[in-house]
Amino acid sequence: MTIALGMIGLSSLQDSYKPKVVVIGGGSGSSVLLSGLKSRTPNITAIVSMFDSGGSTGILREEFGYPPLGDIRQCLAALSGDDQKATALRSAFDFRFSSSSSLKGHSVGNLILAALTSALDTGITGAIQEMSAMLDITGRVVPVTLADAQLCAELADGRVVIGESRIDLRGEETPPIRRVFLSRKVEANPDAIAAITEADVVVLGPGDLYTSIVPNLLASGIPDALRSTSAPVAYVCNVMTKLGETSDYDAARFTETIFRYMGDRKLDYAVVNTQSIPSDVQARYAVEGAHPVDPDGAQLMNYTNKVLHEALLNLGPPVRHDGDRLADLVIGIAETGSKMQSGQPGITRSA
Repeated sequence: MTIALGMIGLSSLQDSYKPKVVVIGGGSGSSVLLSGLKSRTPNITAIVSMFDSGGSTGILREEFGYPPLGDIRQCLAALSGDDQKATALRSAFDFRFSSSSSLKGHSVGNLILAALTSALDTGITGAIQEMSAMLDITGRVVPVTLADAQLCAELADGRVVIGESRIDLRGEETPPIRRVFLSRKVEANPDAIAAITEADVVVLGPGDLYTSIVPNLLASGIPDALRSTSAPVAYVCNVMTKLGETSDYDAARFTETIFRYMGDRKLDYAVVNTQSIPSDVQARYAVEGAHPVDPDGAQLMNYTNKVLHEALLNLGPPVRHDGDRLADLVIGIAETGSKMQSGQPGITRSA
C-alpha cells in the first residue's frame, strides 16, 4: 500500500506520548534523525555500527587497537543537551585538528573516548556512559557489537575489498557491490537486542546503505531481533545515490537490500522522499556521480507493507533529511503501532 501523507504535526500527537525509539545506523545520517527526536521523547536508543576504519577512527583503531569511535562520537553529539555547558562541550567534542598537523586530523571527541576507554575498567561501554553524562545526552548510544571485525565487500567481478573506508571511497572504475560481510562472526551487543525487543518503533537509516546501515544487520542476533519484535520497523530510504556504492539504485533497490539482510523480513514502512531537488543542486552532486533516488521503484511493495511518500528534505548544503519532519513522522509511526496493538484506530493523517 503506497500512502501519500501530509506531515504529521505534533498537534496530532498526545503530548504525553513518549515512545521508545530505536535508531539503527551510524554517522551523519543517524545524527540528523537523533537531533530531531531528542526534543520529542527521552526514550531513544541509537544502535551504532562498529566497523568504521577511516580517518581519525581508523588511525586509533589500527595504531592503538581502539574500537571504532567516530559514529559513536557523532551520535553522542547529536543527542547532547542544549544548555550552555553541554553546548560548549559539544563544540569542543566536535573539533577536529588539521589533517596536515602532527595530530593527523584527529577529532577531540575521538581522543576523549579513546582516553576514557583506556582509563576505565569498563572499556568502551564505560567511556560512552561517562561521555553521555558530560554531554547531558537524551537517550543512550549502544554499540551494535563489542567484538572486533572488518567490513568486507565482494564485488560483482568476485574481488573482495576489506575495510569500511576502502568500500566507502571506491570510485566508478570498480564493479558494483554484490554483497557485504564481516571478516569474522560477531555477536550483537545484548543491550542492542534488548532495545529492539522493547521498542515502540525501530528505524533503520538514514545513512549510507552498505557502510552505515547494513553492517549493523551483520552482527549475529540483530536480524532475529528485527524479525521477532512487535514494534513497527521502518526504513528511511536515502535521498541521493552514491558513486561506487549505490549508483543507479532506486527506492525499491535500496529497500530490497535492507529486506534481504534482515533475512527476508518485510518492512512495516519504507519512508521515501518525494521533494524535488533544484537543478543547480543536482548539478553539483552529479559532478560526484550522485543523483536523486527515484522514489517510485516498481518492485517496492515486494519488500514493505506500506510506503510513506513525504517531502522530507533540508536542501543544505549538503542535501539531507530534515531532522524535525522526519522525527515527527517516526513518532507518528510509533503511535499508530501502539494504537493498532491496543485495538484503537490509528492516527488520521491528511493527504
